[in-house]
Amino acid sequence: MEFSVGGVEVVLMRGDITEVEADAIVNAANSYLEHGGGVAGAIVRKGGQVIQEESREWVRKHGPVPVGDVAVTSAGRLKAKYVIHAVGPRCGVEPIEKLAEAVKNALLKAEELGLVSIALPAISTGIFGCPYDAAAEQMATAIREVAPALRSIRRILVVLYGEEAYQKFLEVFKKHLPGGRL
Repeated sequence: MEFSVGGVEVVLMRGDITEVEADAIVNAANSYLEHGGGVAGAIVRKGGQVIQEESREWVRKHGPVPVGDVAVTSAGRLKAKYVIHAVGPRCGVEPIEKLAEAVKNALLKAEELGLVSIALPAISTGIFGCPYDAAAEQMATAIREVAPALRSIRRILVVLYGEEAYQKFLEVFKKHLPGGRL
């Protein structure tokens, strides 16, 4: 399903984010950028240990990434140029609005890097426990608010692993984003 927001194409799709063609892929990260499981683990397995090494170096230099913020590393062997590590909230522990903040910061970082496309997973829905509909609402809100200001980013892919995630995001995105078409 495709949407158009402020001249930016937003594509909701099922798939494996590590296989997507985009200038950057976003990793659903923890503050210490230790990429053991979920999306983070898959990114390191596919992209190579260099992503984990660069992440540890980032934390050594800058300290833990605050919830709602991002860090950037290379993408190793992935098709992307960069991995933008976005730290979303742990639901029930940190405010869900930090998820929108993480998405906004990921988009703005991609813009700062002059990228044209970015792929986002369902941040905070795995081990961090956020329900798909709540995460989708935060992500749609962030995209709707930031997209009109983007100049280099022309394509945002929201890549969902599994049918349940896709259906929940589709339902929410149809309500919150204009111009949905198959």
